[in-house]
Amino acid sequence: MHIEPKYPPYTESHFFDDHRSERPMVEDTVPRGSLRVDVARFSGKIDGADITYFPIPIARADLERGMDRFNIYCSPCHSRIGDGNGLIVMRGMVQPPSYHTPRLREAPVGHFFDVITNGYGAMLNYAQQIEPRDRWAIVAYIRVLQYSENANINDLPMEARNRLPQAGQAEPERLKAAELDEPIAPPDADLTNFPNEPATPSGVPGVFGAGARPGKQPERK
Repeated sequence: MHIEPKYPPYTESHFFDDHRSERPMVEDTVPRGSLRVDVARFSGKIDGADITYFPIPIARADLERGMDRFNIYCSPCHSRIGDGNGLIVMRGMVQPPSYHTPRLREAPVGHFFDVITNGYGAMLNYAQQIEPRDRWAIVAYIRVLQYSENANINDLPMEARNRLPQAGQAEPERLKAAELDEPIAPPDADLTNFPNEPATPSGVPGVFGAGARPGKQPERK
């Protein structure tokens, strides 16, 4: 099994006359999926400036897809509601900014796409993990999260308003059940006093052991 019938990158090959295992691309061709002439769609920018519109149509299915991808890739740091209190923060790592600050509520959608693609600050890029279509779905869902924290009841249709509990009215049982079925974060015995005392498992790179706080060095023995 140590000698596999394949060529590692840049390995010499005696099968071809030029002794290269990599084959050059065929002239005047473009690999499938690599013809990215729509600059806005694949970069989130036009002439170097973040775009303020979605370059693809966004439907409910895209929002649901965005929620799914967000919960997988983004929520560990940004949390499921986008306030920046994800599980890595509870473990003592650096806290990302909340999506609900005025700066990020007013940021163009191209900014979020660019951050996912190229990274920003302490955040690495997710270009390999998340394809462009899913990046836009995540950006659309971020807008949903932002709107959910800053919505006006007058923006809802009357039918939706009638389903909301009135002031002083007890929360409907169906809403209580939904909250219990899908908690924001799973319970963790280590996180009994978060955020005052974030807990970090020992042995995690970049942290100082269980119960460590940012900036606090462990005592050397």
